[in-house]
Amino acid sequence: MPIGAATTLGGVTSTTVEGVVDGFEPVIGLETHVELGTNTKMFCGCPTEFGAEPNTQVCPVCLGLPGSLPVANRAAIEATIRIGLALNCTIATWCRFARKNYFYPDMPKNFQISQYDEPLCVDGYLDVDVDGEIVRVGIERVHLEEDTGKTLHIGGATGRIHGATESLVDYNRAGIPLVEIVTKPVPGTGAKAPVVARAYVTALRDLLRGLDVSDVRMEQGSMRCDVNTSLNRPGEEWGTRTETKNVNSLRSVERAVQSEMLRQAAVLRAGGSITQETRHFHENTGDTTSGRSKETATDYRYFPEPDLVPIAPDPAWVEELKAGLPEAPRAKRLRLQQEWSLSDLDMQSLANAGAFELVEATIAAGTTPEAARKWWLGELARRANADGVDLAALPVTPEHVAALQKLVDDGKLTDKLARTVLEGVLAGEGTPAEVMAARKLEVVSDTGALTAAVDAAIAANPDVAAKIRDGKVAAAGVLVGAVMKETRGQADAKTVRELIIQRLS
Repeated sequence: MPIGAATTLGGVTSTTVEGVVDGFEPVIGLETHVELGTNTKMFCGCPTEFGAEPNTQVCPVCLGLPGSLPVANRAAIEATIRIGLALNCTIATWCRFARKNYFYPDMPKNFQISQYDEPLCVDGYLDVDVDGEIVRVGIERVHLEEDTGKTLHIGGATGRIHGATESLVDYNRAGIPLVEIVTKPVPGTGAKAPVVARAYVTALRDLLRGLDVSDVRMEQGSMRCDVNTSLNRPGEEWGTRTETKNVNSLRSVERAVQSEMLRQAAVLRAGGSITQETRHFHENTGDTTSGRSKETATDYRYFPEPDLVPIAPDPAWVEELKAGLPEAPRAKRLRLQQEWSLSDLDMQSLANAGAFELVEATIAAGTTPEAARKWWLGELARRANADGVDLAALPVTPEHVAALQKLVDDGKLTDKLARTVLEGVLAGEGTPAEVMAARKLEVVSDTGALTAAVDAAIAANPDVAAKIRDGKVAAAGVLVGAVMKETRGQADAKTVRELIIQRLS
């Protein structure tokens, strides 16, 4: 049976996750890579700003030139310990770096300084809210390493190496401090496995942002997720897993798990077997394709890094860092739910849309919880869904939304005009005030101009005017519509209606 063909299984089809779990149990696991927001790289003094000209933020150390020696970044070690503490991990009293050996063009040294069998943080957990149910995701390890460079493949249709005519490498990213957070296998989630995966990455992103250790901008690659998925028949051992690499949005994390569940179920039902391999996720189709066979630890030939001393965090320092952790995201949400007077359903809507932090920032920028929710869960959520992106990836900031609502509150924009202004902001035309001015969208507040428009509407519709004089005020809607048309929708409908009744009373 070809992949994607549908068969009926007890009322559901095999092309749905419900159809998959009718015969298989999914097990998921996530490996999340997070670039730390330090000023300099992990083992040298090169800057880490995003967007610099290619290969301008490099030196002999991060390029691995002969004779160069690394020195560990204390700020990166501290940030990693704080992450481990926030994830309820045990912090190692002694650990060290290792060399992970493999050849790839974006690895200037042909090895990566990482941690292998002695990570900095181990055995933690993160509680995740999934549709009102708390799912505990175990954390296997949190370790520190250096990021690789970035390869750009040119000439192909997909942006990948297959079919490309040439490849370029930018080493600016090579050596940036990178934390890898690896979960334990997560069984027992059934048809909710894709949703649990997304909820976990969402909760992790919120936690990291609250710690202020990274900007966690998935669209820029500062947070990337590898998604592991396997299926097994009930009562059997866990199946062979695949690893979908570098998934770069919350929506795509969910889709990657779903895609692999459907693909693997089709292969197994057809009598085939799953190959342990890395796979690529395609945003445009939601499918995964084969990458390469998955290496094992032996393939990487790990050995202790000879140029770096071991790390032995002072227990007193660790306790000091623990005492300074910010409020946990889940506790913070419960507190803000009360402050904002929101129901559990309201909070779930914010979480499902990935809008909580955006709403919080919009309120902090000077608007009300009601207004912030209205924009992010309404017009902006619609736009994000249409574009197939996360809310945070839209080219609009909480400050923009707060400024837009202020223009409405000040009577300079109606809700309808504000939506038009928002379109301009999303199109990159400037701030709400700049878009309003450039498009000449401000509400007509000149009483003389409005009165003239009202008088013209009354004169053009004498029959309607007569009905209003006779007490049938519902007919005023016709005249309000005429005035709004005359003013290109820039009059306040309530004010227009009041003027009409006043003129005809």
